[in-house]
Amino acid sequence: MGKARPRGGLAKPSPNPFEVKVNRQKFQVLGRKTRHDVGLPGAARARAIRKRTQTLLKEYKERDKSNVFTDKRFGEYNSSISPEEKMMKRFALEQQRQHEKKNIYNLNEDEELTHYGQSLADIEKHNDIVDSDSDAEERGTLSAELTAAHFGGGPLHLGRKTTQDGEEKSKPKSRKELIEELIAKSKQEKRERQAQREDALELTEKLDQDWKEIQSLLSHKTPKSENREKKEKPKPDAYDMMVRELGFEMKAQPSNRMKTEEELAKEEQERLKKLEAERVRRMLAKDEDENVKKPKHISADDLNDGFILDKDDRRLLSYKDGKVNIEENILEEQNREAGGQESEEEGDHAESAEDEGGGESSGDPEESDGPDSHSDLESDRESEDGDEKPSKERQQSHGKRLTGGCREARDAASSQLPYTFAAPESCEELKALLSGRSAAEQLLVVERIQKCNHPSLAAGNKAKLEKLFGFLLEYIGDLALNEPPDLKVIDKLVVQLYNLCQMFPESASDSMKFVLRDAMHDMEEKLETRGRAAFPGLDVLIHLKIAGLLFPTSDFWHPVVTPALLCMSQLLTKCPVTTLADAVKGLFVCCLFLDYVALSRRFVPEVINFLLGILYIATPNKQSQGSTLVHPFRALGKNSELLLVLDKVDIASWRGGGLSLHWATESSSLPAAEANHARLSCLAVCLALLKRCMLLYSALPSFHAITKPLRALLAERLVDCSCPRDLQELSQSILSEMDAQKQLCQPLVCEKSKPVPLKLFTPRLVKVLEFGRKQGSSKEEQERKRLIHKHRREFKGAVREIRKDNQFLARMQLSEIMERDAERKRKVKQLFNSLATQEGEWKALKRKKFKK
Repeated sequence: MGKARPRGGLAKPSPNPFEVKVNRQKFQVLGRKTRHDVGLPGAARARAIRKRTQTLLKEYKERDKSNVFTDKRFGEYNSSISPEEKMMKRFALEQQRQHEKKNIYNLNEDEELTHYGQSLADIEKHNDIVDSDSDAEERGTLSAELTAAHFGGGPLHLGRKTTQDGEEKSKPKSRKELIEELIAKSKQEKRERQAQREDALELTEKLDQDWKEIQSLLSHKTPKSENREKKEKPKPDAYDMMVRELGFEMKAQPSNRMKTEEELAKEEQERLKKLEAERVRRMLAKDEDENVKKPKHISADDLNDGFILDKDDRRLLSYKDGKVNIEENILEEQNREAGGQESEEEGDHAESAEDEGGGESSGDPEESDGPDSHSDLESDRESEDGDEKPSKERQQSHGKRLTGGCREARDAASSQLPYTFAAPESCEELKALLSGRSAAEQLLVVERIQKCNHPSLAAGNKAKLEKLFGFLLEYIGDLALNEPPDLKVIDKLVVQLYNLCQMFPESASDSMKFVLRDAMHDMEEKLETRGRAAFPGLDVLIHLKIAGLLFPTSDFWHPVVTPALLCMSQLLTKCPVTTLADAVKGLFVCCLFLDYVALSRRFVPEVINFLLGILYIATPNKQSQGSTLVHPFRALGKNSELLLVLDKVDIASWRGGGLSLHWATESSSLPAAEANHARLSCLAVCLALLKRCMLLYSALPSFHAITKPLRALLAERLVDCSCPRDLQELSQSILSEMDAQKQLCQPLVCEKSKPVPLKLFTPRLVKVLEFGRKQGSSKEEQERKRLIHKHRREFKGAVREIRKDNQFLARMQLSEIMERDAERKRKVKQLFNSLATQEGEWKALKRKKFKK
């Protein structure tokens, strides 16, 4: 007997033993549940392919389709409902859709009855429908008017038919007659419209006249009511007055376009050249009209043998109204020229007469008896002698005045500043141009050099002005080294340096870096040779000041300002203060530092250290608890009390004031009183800078740590020493500002250790958890690890499925490509076959023709 089949259907086929895969384990663990120990990879693969074919392949084939067909039939995809139930339900829904009320608030709405899909109400409305099956003869016939309108030629034919009798038919009109009738009819309608328009216009005019009469009756009122109801006109508001004034204001007139920088520079150069030419002419005492040709003296016996036409004065001959046309303007010009020539000739004749009279009087008396002595004119000359003598004296005095005025004008022109200058090729040439002149003249010379050598005027002017910036820097350094330094001239020339820096920033930065580099090299050489370096001269300090004026100091990094900051920091840290001039220079550098960091608020420890050292050497040496000096200052030594003032008379006579840069020169030897005043001024400037630092760095978290040495020094020494009252008050205000600042940061403190508890003998109970890798973890940690493991497993499974989907799509795409290639090969082969067949038929036909 065979085995009994299981209930509920056919038995599952036994799998092929070669397709069964057994996952063997290395070790058998008691109590462990094993899953997937036996699998059917072939069946699983076939099932996955079938599922992807039904889902993924369907989506892939419909990827380029935008329309979707949705089947909304009731129960179409519900297999639990039988077909009869589906039909009954669908019929019920259709009836419900037809019989439901269109408006739920209309209570009188009845059901619509139909016959063969048509509403009975619509059928009842069409009572005049022609019934072709009717036996009545007159039923369904059309009227003559309707037939003529639709089939008889239009409304013209209908109109023609209505004018005639019913029995007789009129003769049809030609096309010309119809057009003439249509034109006459249109003209008749136009005349009627014109008549209607004229009638309407006459009625309108009549109505206007009647309204004017009525309006005149309505407008007049009794004088009493007019006086009562008379209202004052409102005064115009300020806004209305302004609007009216704006209406009468002059509108803006168009002006010329703004000139470019090149055009302005060219105009300025031409103006300066013109002024220079005028100055040179005045210096050389040249007359403006010297190039104008003057008429020569003509004597009475001159026959005009050497007459030469100066200009072509021929005129064009023209006639006007039969007469010669003479231009009036030409005649007037000739009259004016003749008058000017006569006046000049009279002056020349007078001078020649004077010369001749003098010559004759000096000659011998015998010559007067000669034939050419003009004896007949002697009586006239003698009578005129009385008049000529005073005129000679007047002319001589006038000539002396003229020569004196020319000499004064020539001297003034020679001493006047030239208007054009060539760009200097070296610093010596610039010094030669500017030396011996006032500050205003030097500034004017530099301005004119820039205007005459503007870059837009010539190709090489840019290089010349770039060199001029370096020459000006060197010249300013020389002015700073003078005794005393020309600070006013330097202040004026900084403006020109700024203009050149704006025009050529790159070359200006290179020149400034070159100057600073030279100063740093000199200081480094001194440090290497001597081991210490003194403060540089006033020229380097002026150059540092100019760098802060020409370039932005608030940048985090700048090619000029950053080296300048490094240079100043080296000066404050490596140059010891041995003299009063060193203290003045150091305080000047501190002022420059604070000017540099005024916007960026960058902390500069060198400034704080230097001010601390200045305060130390300005007070008596005592051992301090809260302040410590660093290089270049020393707590004890020769210069430890350099700025200390003990003379009470000098302290009482000091009136305050700032530091003068004249004190920074090494060669200046100051009297004792003035030196003490300079020391007190250094202390005052130091306190002012310290107060400025307090305002600048008050927002720093480490403010109290920074100012702690200063606070100790001010509280212990400066307040108790014999300083002027103003300095003591200033130090007290600084101390009060330091104390008023809040502590923004808390100091670091070691964490307090927890107290050690007493040892107890109560046993500690520990829950025994699962051993192995998860030993020692809590329940929450186990749940977290389980979720992480599950997430990792699902993630790997998702990646595996995506990889299989991509492989399936790749196979489908490859099969499509192969099908397209096979179809293409088949079509190509078919074409080749057809072409071969045609070729064979053509050759057979050709052979047949040759045989014939």
